[in-house]
Amino acid sequence: MKKHNFSAGPSILPQEVMQQASQGLIDFNHSGLSIMEISHRSKDFIEVMDQACALALELLGLDSNTYSALFLQGGASTQFVMAPYNFLKQKAAYLNTGTWASKAIKEAKLFGQVDEVASSKDQNFAYIPKGYTIPHDSDYFHCTSNNTIFGTQIQDLPETDVPVFCDMSSDIFSRVMDFSKFDLIYAGAQKNMGPAGTTLVVIKNELLGEAPRPIPSMLDYRVHQEKESMFNTPPVVAVYVSMLTLKWLKEKGGVSSIEKLNGEKAGQLYAEIDRNPLFKGFAHKEDRSMMNATFNLRDESQKSTFDALCKEAGINGINGHRSVGGYRASIYNAMPLESVQVLIEVMKEFERQQ
Repeated sequence: MKKHNFSAGPSILPQEVMQQASQGLIDFNHSGLSIMEISHRSKDFIEVMDQACALALELLGLDSNTYSALFLQGGASTQFVMAPYNFLKQKAAYLNTGTWASKAIKEAKLFGQVDEVASSKDQNFAYIPKGYTIPHDSDYFHCTSNNTIFGTQIQDLPETDVPVFCDMSSDIFSRVMDFSKFDLIYAGAQKNMGPAGTTLVVIKNELLGEAPRPIPSMLDYRVHQEKESMFNTPPVVAVYVSMLTLKWLKEKGGVSSIEKLNGEKAGQLYAEIDRNPLFKGFAHKEDRSMMNATFNLRDESQKSTFDALCKEAGINGINGHRSVGGYRASIYNAMPLESVQVLIEVMKEFERQQ
């Protein structure tokens, strides 16, 4: 039976990428060696790293003279620390839209004053705050573009004259944006770009000036930029598969092309959630995520019946986070429209049975 993987992360990868990666795990570039066992200083792997960084900037429409792409370790959680460690001098502005934004705020408070400019905690993060003001004397403004747990997504960035930092872990490369408005972007690979184990950081080079404090080498963006992501042994397999995924995305027509498919998938799924009287969406409609659709049963006593139908159809990883309950369908770039349509048909069959 075909499996339809709606897991929030580690998440679905393109079948073509997994086939290419599996070959590289056995015999990389016809070398007779696995990608897992070649030197990260070898010409073959340096080409992988260079290509991955170049593709990341190209797909985001960013100039390599202005921005650097880095592949680091420690997930987005380490970026919660690295960003303020490197750039918080006195005060930073943070938008609180969910669990990961809250964690970022907690870490930033270790390094200076944090101004929480707005929060949607009052409604369990079911919406994106609007109409807030970012203080002009902030060292930077930090936001989370897509909230995996709650299924919300920022649609419009606020206008500000301070540097903008963004955690894009769950929607990077999924939609067209003016990425030049951002000074620092970071994203764990495991939700929309590759396997767990590496984190993409895209940083404006002009930020890499004098740090406000002494920084350990492993947490200093300047060190990693100067060493081209090779200060320490990189996660070679995770970078390799991320490179293959970015290459796949380029061959599919890039971000603008995948955005159209993502919009169609999300549009069809949300239409069924709104139409079907047995379900209700969690996030406010104007703030719904194109990557993570969160919804609940109107009658929780019917959960076992719906779960059984999902299992029978090969639907995997659809249970919601405990913070929200219900269901969460993660429909990242690699999720085919056909899998979304299988879920929609299961929802309709559930309605027919009731």
